[in-house]
Amino acid sequence: MPATSTPPLQAIDSPDMRRAGGELLSLALLDARNHTLDLLGQLGEATAVLPDDEATRAYLSPALWTAGHAGWFQERWTGRNPQRSLGSACAADALRLGSIEALADSWWDPAQSLPQARWQMPLPDAERVRAYLLDVLEGTLGLLEKTPDTDDALYFYRLALFHEDRLGETLVRLAQALGLPLQLELPQASVARAPLLLPATRWTMGVASTPLQRGFAFDEEQPAHTVDVPDCEIDAQPVSWAQFIEFVDDDGYDRQELWHPEGWAWLQQLGQGEGRRAPRHVTQISVASGAVLQTRFGKAVRLAGHYAAVHLSWWEADAWCRWAGRRLPTEVEWEMAALTAAQRGFRWGDVWEWTAATLRPYPGYLPGPAHELASPWFGRAKVLRGASFATRARMRHARFRGFALPDDDTHFAGFRSCAI
Repeated sequence: MPATSTPPLQAIDSPDMRRAGGELLSLALLDARNHTLDLLGQLGEATAVLPDDEATRAYLSPALWTAGHAGWFQERWTGRNPQRSLGSACAADALRLGSIEALADSWWDPAQSLPQARWQMPLPDAERVRAYLLDVLEGTLGLLEKTPDTDDALYFYRLALFHEDRLGETLVRLAQALGLPLQLELPQASVARAPLLLPATRWTMGVASTPLQRGFAFDEEQPAHTVDVPDCEIDAQPVSWAQFIEFVDDDGYDRQELWHPEGWAWLQQLGQGEGRRAPRHVTQISVASGAVLQTRFGKAVRLAGHYAAVHLSWWEADAWCRWAGRRLPTEVEWEMAALTAAQRGFRWGDVWEWTAATLRPYPGYLPGPAHELASPWFGRAKVLRGASFATRARMRHARFRGFALPDDDTHFAGFRSCAI
């Protein structure tokens, strides 16, 4: 797809960025870097804050690590990668050139530090991280100017863009976990609609890689394959606070029979520390109105009952479904509804949504050069579908497979349910 001579600015916010040429990509890469730098600036002195809860230390990294890693990843796969023109055929262990920052690998290579260790490791100050990010971007854009508009040649530039977009949301999650103020527009409440009936069909999951359907796809989204889908009834919108509070009011957090054994063990472990009788960040519940008081970026916000419940772990979503006599949707049910039922009221994009699926490679999966982004989580993580208010618009793709461990409640995640 050739780049246009006068690219519309709104195009960089479109999911069609997966097929963007070099000109649009350069604008989007600049936009992503500006977003990273803006978030880093808003976090300010808190970049050195050590969180006091285990979940934050386990599932999030310091702001200076996360932002610096965005630049490191981009440089590693573009400027430092002599095989970048090979695209997804590039070897994962391809020879690397040296970084423009001598200590970049020791600071930001995830293989050299586990998440919890990053909170204690020495990192450069914010000024040095910003300088590195700007210098890397300048080099990347210079290379991109000389790159032909082919999928292989643009593969790593697109990968770097979307990886930085994911890291941007990670910085927003960090601000929420630390109770830091951010200037972001929060999600709006949705109008409740009746569940939708989806007819039985054969559905093609995943992203096809053909001359007619070219562009970028993450490894775990490929290859396309056909699945038989029975008919089902699926919620038109995520479960609301009013619905979730009924579970809380019915002693849902105290009834072991409602919980997966591992989920119950997780809950009891939390009970020995902070305690858990409601989702993360909820400080007050009104059973009568179905509203909650939830801390949002350091400020207590009253959320009416028709807002989507958020900051739920997979264990909590699964327990609610058991209590309600329903179940979490499969990946294919969610994907099919998102792509076919929007006109009938299927709403997504306010919160990430847990599905029933454990993250596994699709049939025929071939690991790409950056397979370490997902493959270590196969068989361990649960699949998240959709997007949240903190997700960049170009990342809102109905076939995108997010994922997290089932006890990770740092995501802006909720869920919807299906009839059993």
